[in-house]
Amino acid sequence: MAEQNNTERVIIIGSGPAGHTAAVYAARADLEPLMFEGFMAGGVAAGGQLTTTTDVENFPGFPQGIEGPELMDAMREQSVRFGTRIKTETVDSVDLSARPFKVTAGSTTYTAETVIIATGATAKRLDLPGEDQYWQRGMSACAVCDGALPIFRDKPLVVIGGGDSACEEASYLAKFGSSVTMLVRRDVLRASKAMQKRVFDNPKINIMWNTNAVEVLGDGKLLNQVRVTNNKTGEEQTLDAGGLFYAIGHEPNTGFLAGQLSMDETGYVITEGKSTATNVPGVFACGDVQDKTYRQAVTAAGTGCMAALEAERFLSE
Repeated sequence: MAEQNNTERVIIIGSGPAGHTAAVYAARADLEPLMFEGFMAGGVAAGGQLTTTTDVENFPGFPQGIEGPELMDAMREQSVRFGTRIKTETVDSVDLSARPFKVTAGSTTYTAETVIIATGATAKRLDLPGEDQYWQRGMSACAVCDGALPIFRDKPLVVIGGGDSACEEASYLAKFGSSVTMLVRRDVLRASKAMQKRVFDNPKINIMWNTNAVEVLGDGKLLNQVRVTNNKTGEEQTLDAGGLFYAIGHEPNTGFLAGQLSMDETGYVITEGKSTATNVPGVFACGDVQDKTYRQAVTAAGTGCMAALEAERFLSE
């Protein structure tokens, strides 16, 4: 395996809003960052989850909205403009046991004084028949990102899940849809009592217990129905649906770290206090890889800025 000779000052792993914001700040601070943008890492193109999103209406500065891939192309162009070098490779492993840290992608190992982890999290999907055709054509894994779009307004909407996220998404969607049906595979909600009460008290939200979605249907352009089955009785029915939202969790893209950083029980990197610092000095984490609360492009960008400023401070000290 080849090893690159010079040690980078900062390597950024990941290329979503967090990674590119970190790159812009690091590049403008003359740190000459090297970014690994990934090649279909986690099944998602370079640029992260926004590349799977059509209309982005809640990123500041775009009053008419912007397509997700277009926004990520612009962020990438800005990173490059200030001197970020980008490799379209997926990082296979890292060695964070000593500085300089080692980052291996393909057959080459790179060394770095600091590393910024910005690999995000991937929304869990069910891979239902019809899902590939109707993803982002009536299907989404982020109600807060997409629920206010015109295609979902005054339509019957469906949410899959029974935890806090599902209850939160259903409550949010009830502002826009004509009704919201929650499909819960058990006969109870896993959500906290407060979240359950919010759902039970909302007249626009209906819960179908012991129910699994088995297929999504549409007119070839947009989803308009969801076929479901009762897992106790076997009874099948088809629901009208102007939108279907998954709220079954996210998978943080942290497998390549091999447990070298402190993580919570679900694999999210733990950062210290109001910072992006991890338990390894010189390693910083930003964006959805360490944030399971907000998971928005703008909050990811904010922590990307923090990570770059903290890396710069670490290097100067």
